[in-house]
Amino acid sequence: RPDTIFGASFCAIAPDHPLSSKLAGGKDGYDAFIKQCQAGGTSEAAIEQAEKIGFDTGYKVQHPFLKDVQMPLYIANFILMDYGTGAIYGVPAHDQRDFDFAKKYNLPIKPVVMSPDGKNKKDEPYTEDGILANSDFINGMNTTDAKKAVIAKIEDKEIGEGTTQYRLRDWGVSRQRYWGCPIPFIHCESCGVVPVPDKELPVTLPDDVKFDKPGNPLAHHPTWKHVKCPQCGNDAQRETDTFDTFIDSSWYFARYADPRNTEEAFTQGTAAYWLPVDQYIGGVEHAVLHLLYSRFFTRALRDCGYLDVSEPFAGLFTQGMITHETYQDKDGKWVYPTDVEKDEQGNAVLLTDRSPVVVGPTIKMSKSKKNTIDPEDILSTYGADAARLFVLSDSPPERDIEWTTSGIEGSWRYINRLHRMVTTPVVALPDVGTKVPKTFSDSASKLRTLAHKTIAQMGRDIEAFHMNKAVARLRELSNAISEITAEEDAWALREALEILVRCMNPVMPHLAEELWAHLGHKTMLVETPWPTADESLMTEDSVTVAVQVNGKMRATITLPKDTDQKTAEKLALAEAGVQKALEGQTVRKVIVVPNRIVNVVAG
Repeated sequence: RPDTIFGASFCAIAPDHPLSSKLAGGKDGYDAFIKQCQAGGTSEAAIEQAEKIGFDTGYKVQHPFLKDVQMPLYIANFILMDYGTGAIYGVPAHDQRDFDFAKKYNLPIKPVVMSPDGKNKKDEPYTEDGILANSDFINGMNTTDAKKAVIAKIEDKEIGEGTTQYRLRDWGVSRQRYWGCPIPFIHCESCGVVPVPDKELPVTLPDDVKFDKPGNPLAHHPTWKHVKCPQCGNDAQRETDTFDTFIDSSWYFARYADPRNTEEAFTQGTAAYWLPVDQYIGGVEHAVLHLLYSRFFTRALRDCGYLDVSEPFAGLFTQGMITHETYQDKDGKWVYPTDVEKDEQGNAVLLTDRSPVVVGPTIKMSKSKKNTIDPEDILSTYGADAARLFVLSDSPPERDIEWTTSGIEGSWRYINRLHRMVTTPVVALPDVGTKVPKTFSDSASKLRTLAHKTIAQMGRDIEAFHMNKAVARLRELSNAISEITAEEDAWALREALEILVRCMNPVMPHLAEELWAHLGHKTMLVETPWPTADESLMTEDSVTVAVQVNGKMRATITLPKDTDQKTAEKLALAEAGVQKALEGQTVRKVIVVPNRIVNVVAG
């Protein structure tokens, strides 16, 4: 990060950097240090977990802007040669690995990026954006501007230039396992590596493979790997490694454009018609790898002339995870939620011996932590619709949700309420297809307006993946339905119930089908199109206006839409709550915001 240059306290290079052996090759302990580095993993995860160690070369590096600052040069195990240049300047105050390294070797830790509140913690690095301090000519700048200023200064001094560093590394695509796409090459001692002829493609996996030995089962197969070389005819062997399954899943969507083509995977014309995919939905754990590989394959297919698009997906949505509390017994062993209950004091205890249970953090469900819920138990106790309702209603789908017993029980109770509402209505419903009445009561008109608004709003919510909002619309409509009790409103009640049932179908399909049949319909709801909202009913003729006295709400009044200001003022001042608030005061001014609020200023 160029913006942190004034916080640098050391420089480091990768163990396999060309300068490593040149600068420190003959020094005591160098060879042992390099072997220790080579014994560790090179993945980012492995480096993150490993202890940060370094070897002091004895050399110093001149700071580009501070003439009196020379930084020690280390060889460090957490620097990768295949990322960037294999060399870094360390800023302990703003990078976790640099911080750990500086603590170990007692190096200066100088903060130069301050948090918005100016209160950086001393015992950990501040790694977010902020305002620059202790940084000479970039003091007071934000992170973005400071980066640009430092790069410009470096380029002006002609000692470097700005570049973009990509966090991409080589993708090893071969796997030593049976399950995967065979790699179509043959190894011949005379001809080397030879591609399988087109007429012999595709190479298929053997069906009689055995897994009784460690290692790659294809390599142990007695016959599959033994073939003749396509070029010289001598004995040869198939490649026994298989491709990473991402090789297959990174472009399968293109095949969907032309699934019946027996000559090729797809034609450019069909792919041009169907691609890119409109919407990709997947778990957040696949948002990086699968998306990255799919984008790579799409560009490769484009460059080879097979596709005319550069991006595989027009839209990407990654849903959150279901989480649960964790539990441990007195010995620190993980405990299943089904083995825990609350005692009379509300403390978690084991069902078996009533011993205390430690309630841990709420995290992603994991078999190792035993914070899982058996779906079979949920289905048998509450039903699939209750599970669907709880998952969709608790929070936006892109966020994690916490699974709780109270939550699923609440969903189950609501489903039972919906069932009673339809199967035992408070008034007798007219038959299916009964003619629309010429007039409706005020309560029936309001219910019809809300019902048709629900159709439109839920449609928009579902399209936008706002599933929790869609469920909230259902609850709002069902609450309004429960307030209808008059016989004269029976037709509006049937209409609202039918809309409720049709709209609940994406959320609670099993319940919806049963209630749809109970309402007297012969066709299945799944074969019924999404309802169409009546636009004429969605325009309300009246509005509810708040009345305030000196900024405090004292009443609400219902007015015809676009009521003139004088009428609104007169009706507002006539309200009992307003008159009481005005006792002993003189009305100075009345402010009317049409269709929204009346504010009385008094003193």
